[in-house]
Amino acid sequence: MRFLIALTAAFIQLSATAAVWGQIEDRMARVAGDALYWHMDNGRSRLAFEAMPKGGDIHTHLRGAIYAETWLEWAAEDGLCAGMSRAALVFREEATCEDSGWVDAAAAQADESMRVQLINGLSTRSYVPTNGWSGHNQFFGTFGRISAKPERLGDQLAAVAERAGKQNILYLELMETIILPELFPLIAGVNMTGNVDDDYQTLMNGKFGAALGELTQKIQLQIANARKKKNELLDCETDTPKAGCDVKIRFLHQVVREFEPAMVYAQIILGWSAMEKAPDIVGLNLVAPEDGFRALRDYSLHMRMIDHLYTTRGPQNISLHAGELTLGLVRPKQLKFHMREAIEIGHAKLIGHGVAITYEDNSEQLLKKMVEDDILVEINLTSNAVILGVEGSDHPLAVYRDLDVPYTISTDDEGVSRIDLTHEYIRLAKTYRVPYFELRHVSRNSLTYSFLDGESLWSSDDCQADL
Repeated sequence: MRFLIALTAAFIQLSATAAVWGQIEDRMARVAGDALYWHMDNGRSRLAFEAMPKGGDIHTHLRGAIYAETWLEWAAEDGLCAGMSRAALVFREEATCEDSGWVDAAAAQADESMRVQLINGLSTRSYVPTNGWSGHNQFFGTFGRISAKPERLGDQLAAVAERAGKQNILYLELMETIILPELFPLIAGVNMTGNVDDDYQTLMNGKFGAALGELTQKIQLQIANARKKKNELLDCETDTPKAGCDVKIRFLHQVVREFEPAMVYAQIILGWSAMEKAPDIVGLNLVAPEDGFRALRDYSLHMRMIDHLYTTRGPQNISLHAGELTLGLVRPKQLKFHMREAIEIGHAKLIGHGVAITYEDNSEQLLKKMVEDDILVEINLTSNAVILGVEGSDHPLAVYRDLDVPYTISTDDEGVSRIDLTHEYIRLAKTYRVPYFELRHVSRNSLTYSFLDGESLWSSDDCQADL
């Protein structure tokens, strides 16, 4: 209790003179820091870090944030099937699951052996590297094993909001692909030339362009319905709201880049329209493995697509996965330019992962540019360890810290990785012994560099002395 009081007090502004309060706050912050590390070194990490205000999680995929057990519960309730040959949840195709060679999801949930197999297949739980199957394979392989009804979007929001609320997290910036299957018939047979100006006109003058307004409205409607259901599930409009009702949620339009150029460009254009029309959509990101065949082949083309929209339709907030690579995963030449192009061509204000920074050509100059242009890197420690095998002293976090590149801590896919944001802060503190003042600054960065409207609270005169 003494720790919680001290920690909370360190985040409250008192109505004292600036000089006096500065001395008081410095002392209280040092006490809070000492208490925090004492708890961490004495088996009380979870208690301390869960209570610590953590700002926001601004690099998190909604689909990857849901735990496997939850997907299985929903599948059982909605009459889905379980394909046990590859441990996946699938939609019913025949009159019964058995007619398709599958098992009813409710039956699989009730059978402990199948339940364990499904949980392990939909996450990295119990994963052990084997020849031919890496952490990278296991992690990204989970997404193709998940099936859920579209109506479950509100359930997903409720799940992540409640979890965040219980950890003293204020804000979630969720990556989600809300419209995708609808695009395929609209771009079928459309040929791209590689000239982003001409290809933009081709898409806009075809069936996709004609449907763009309707697709944008559909995104807005799905988000509105999901928010309504989330509020109902958490009793937000009652006298006894659950944790998570006060967690602010915004979305990043998530573009899946492992498609042919016409499909990727259509997704980016749709994202621009959504950002222009839907206040809930505050930015855009490209997702799917950065080392995928099309992601590597078309990386520079994707950056030019973004640049074309940025320069012709007007600037929007761009956050990009870049540098989620390491030596051995790809060839050396593919480690040398992704982050630079994301920043200089793709207009990224936020860089997700950034693990390959030291492999970039003229990396020190690029790091200085990130400092000068105030470009934040989102650090995902557990994700980088599992997917890339990069952790501890091999992780470039020390490089970012040494050169004062702004950074924050995020989860990436907390459900798949079986973690939460509290876990990541504990990992940061334990692995790198980050001082309390820096932990606090990392938390504040998550809000300062988020795509929420308005100036950062910490840029105010009252808060400048507290930085």
